[in-house]
Amino acid sequence: MKRFGRFVGIALILVMTAVVARNCFSHDLIVRLKDRKEIPFNEMVTDLKGAKVIYVGETHDNPDHHDLQLRIIRELHRAGVPLAIGMEMFTAESQKELDRWVAGKTDKGAFQRIYLKNWNLPWAIYGDILLFARDQRIPLIGLNVPREVTRKVARQGFESLSPQERRQLPPDITCDVDGAYMAMIRRSYSDHDTSAKTFKNFCEAQMLWNKSMAYNMLEYIKKSPRRTVVVIAGSGHAIRGGMPVQVDREKPGLASRVVLPDPVVQNGSITVADADYLWLSH
Repeated sequence: MKRFGRFVGIALILVMTAVVARNCFSHDLIVRLKDRKEIPFNEMVTDLKGAKVIYVGETHDNPDHHDLQLRIIRELHRAGVPLAIGMEMFTAESQKELDRWVAGKTDKGAFQRIYLKNWNLPWAIYGDILLFARDQRIPLIGLNVPREVTRKVARQGFESLSPQERRQLPPDITCDVDGAYMAMIRRSYSDHDTSAKTFKNFCEAQMLWNKSMAYNMLEYIKKSPRRTVVVIAGSGHAIRGGMPVQVDREKPGLASRVVLPDPVVQNGSITVADADYLWLSH
């Protein structure tokens, strides 16, 4: 009986070790794109410490992607990097509410309602990130513009916006798209293969999104230049040709890194022109 008990104990330890190893490995398959080399997670984090802006992409409803985002935030915070978290999921109009949440002045139930006014996915998907930000007093930045504005642009084009709707956007925003940008959007959003006019409207909506989020993030950096901003956004925005290139045009030389989860591009491979690191799930 004692021998059987020892066998069960050993077997249980082996199973638990295998589960832990599998889970750790599934989070640690990181490819550094400049040399296509697989590196450990902590080596990537060491490099990220030197950046002023870190874009971490996602497929919105994929919980593994949010686990990766939170893990990056945790490790940078543990290393003493002063952080802020920029979020596609909140509009700039919600900034005062985000500040109250981080300051501990809004209870969870009330803030969940604020979240659901801004975003249409369940709280549980982003809850751990938002709670960690509150518990550690990490500022949250609302990056987005009102959804009804971008939806109208996607349906009817940028020129359809009324003067009142344009006043909800950052100043002097334009929405010109060229062939290279449209090709990048087609790579990132291959499921939006519609008519030429409809697709152009969609590209304009994405451009408006990227330019507005770039503007709102840079406005925050002006006020808090010592903080490193981790941007949480869909991979179509986090990819180098999305929001990052708009930031680079407004603020050349701002050190940044892009981490994208797989799959990002539906047709074709990811290169160093798109991101610095690729996280491969199993």
